[in-house]
Amino acid sequence: MFLRLCLAVCLVLAAVNGRVVKTKPFLSQRLVNEINAVQSSWKAAPSKFMSWSEKSLKRMMGVRPEYFEQIKSIEAIEHEIPNDLPVNFDARDNWPTCASIKEVRDQGSCGSCWAFGAVEAMSDRICIASKGAQNFHISAEDLTACCSSCGFGCDGGFPQAAWAYFKSDGLVTGGNYDSKQGCEPYTIKACDHHVNGTKQPCGDEEPTPQCTKKCIDGYPTTYTKDKHFGASVYSVRSEKQIQTEIQKNGPVEAAFTVYADFLTYKSGVYKHTSGSVLGGHAVKILGWGVDGSTPYWLVANSWNEDWGDKGFFKILRGKDECGIEDGIVAGLPKV
Repeated sequence: MFLRLCLAVCLVLAAVNGRVVKTKPFLSQRLVNEINAVQSSWKAAPSKFMSWSEKSLKRMMGVRPEYFEQIKSIEAIEHEIPNDLPVNFDARDNWPTCASIKEVRDQGSCGSCWAFGAVEAMSDRICIASKGAQNFHISAEDLTACCSSCGFGCDGGFPQAAWAYFKSDGLVTGGNYDSKQGCEPYTIKACDHHVNGTKQPCGDEEPTPQCTKKCIDGYPTTYTKDKHFGASVYSVRSEKQIQTEIQKNGPVEAAFTVYADFLTYKSGVYKHTSGSVLGGHAVKILGWGVDGSTPYWLVANSWNEDWGDKGFFKILRGKDECGIEDGIVAGLPKV
């Protein structure tokens, strides 16, 4: 019954054998209404994804399914957990001079979330470790395009391999699309994933950018000299270990399973309520807290600020919601 609701008739049109026919969407207003009717921890809202097919949505989920087994083989860090872990922690407030922590990037129409979750946390950690002296963006373009061991670029990849590549090969700097910031800014256009905003709507997935290993014209140094490196790679397991790691070293990369209802998230603490699996997605966890009596992780997505709560979302903490506490990877930078 529920899947029939999710697959209700849509306004999307397609040309088939010269005839204009109606196709079915994956999401619907009835799904939004049902989510809001059966729970109160978070609010669902209509989105531009309402017109997308299941195939198009799945293209955005860039964590390859093998990752959730691979992460188990990565050595886990073991902190001595402090007795005074705060009830609420927000890395944006704890390290206010690190501008990257506050930002929401945009992966565009490319399944490069695995790279974005990595470079976002790497950028934050470089700033934190250098006590604010190094404040720049690590390039999602360089990682997506050049790390052949990481997976398949816009067709998905492996977060732990991204951190391993940061340690072995290094990554250059690079800001958002058309920013002209850093050695290699992102070349895939930002787009509106969910709501009518100021950017072009997201379309079919873009091809993986070419690995050029060359800084943009006018950049003051070479690609090789602009490289920054990681010093270590590790997984983080269990709620208290993740909290301790974030408080000590900064935001971490997380991977979790995305269900259809997540695409309708607007505010509150997300808990899977309805809908089928779309795939694996990577994000950056930057803090935690309690909403009423509900504990949550504070997370930055990479679907621009027009999605969710200005690009951020909260997800249930301590229950491994959608596997988010089983897919944590991080590392320390060389500074």
